[in-house]
Amino acid sequence: MAVYTEIADEELTDFIAGYDMGAVLSLKGIAEGVENSNFLLRTEVGSFILTLYEKRVNPDDLPFFIGLMEHLAARGVNCPLPVKNRAGEALGELAGRPACIVTFLDGVSVRKPGVGHCRELGVALAGLHQAADGFALSRPNALGVAGWRPLFDAAAGRADDIAPGLGARIGAALAEAEANWPQGLPSGVIHADLFTDNVFFIGPKLSGVIDFYFACNDALAYDVAICLNAWCFEADGSFNLTKGQALLAGYQSVRRLTPEEVSALPLLCRGAALRFLLTRLVDWLHVPPGVLVKPKDPLEYDRKLAFHRGVISASDYGLAT
Repeated sequence: MAVYTEIADEELTDFIAGYDMGAVLSLKGIAEGVENSNFLLRTEVGSFILTLYEKRVNPDDLPFFIGLMEHLAARGVNCPLPVKNRAGEALGELAGRPACIVTFLDGVSVRKPGVGHCRELGVALAGLHQAADGFALSRPNALGVAGWRPLFDAAAGRADDIAPGLGARIGAALAEAEANWPQGLPSGVIHADLFTDNVFFIGPKLSGVIDFYFACNDALAYDVAICLNAWCFEADGSFNLTKGQALLAGYQSVRRLTPEEVSALPLLCRGAALRFLLTRLVDWLHVPPGVLVKPKDPLEYDRKLAFHRGVISASDYGLAT
């Protein structure tokens, strides 16, 4: 989440007039994240999230994102539900951007997840994968392995300005991923961006999952690898094996990983680290001037990638054999 596009008062009033939600009480920009412009919207009937989809989002993908949230909500996943206007449409236009209003979820994200949070996350991730089964639409992963080379090409010339040798490390990891990326693993709709700021808790219990705008069809175990990267490392770059055990045990309490997924997990984790290293590097080098957004540190994922290079098997992530 971020704010790239400002909304004039008159535009907002006209837009909200098309909904049965009363008058606007307040609108506050949300600075977290990097992809779209997001606002906390309060009206006479409650609180909502208003999203303006920025230029990096393909408008043709919006029916997938909106339909997926509706599909998951109907199957018991606590996620934002798109709000339809009086014409029955969930997607409109505001400030020259495609726009959508979704319901507000109670809860808070945890900056430093504990072991219990990681287990809850694993359970929820597997439940999401199962609930998404049968969703009628599909969307290729634009940031899958085939999309990493163009990102590298866009940043390679300046990578070593961030850290000495960074370009060579990325190049080696990319070549390995391109040559050995696993094929034929169980696949379906994945969240693909389930970082701690996209998961809410009330006390120790997970209360909801948000931000489905990277969701796509890909290997389910790749989503697990993304979460191991996002949830199980400490601030000093060390991998917390107990958190990894909890996340994987939670996931497998709902959906068992196949032997092929277990074997592929180290490479999937390296690939997930590489994907976020590359996108963070490109964002770091190309921040638009004047936007309310703070780019995330690409070197965090350089350190994680270094750990994954030393992993021998999935047991190094805490997977019980």
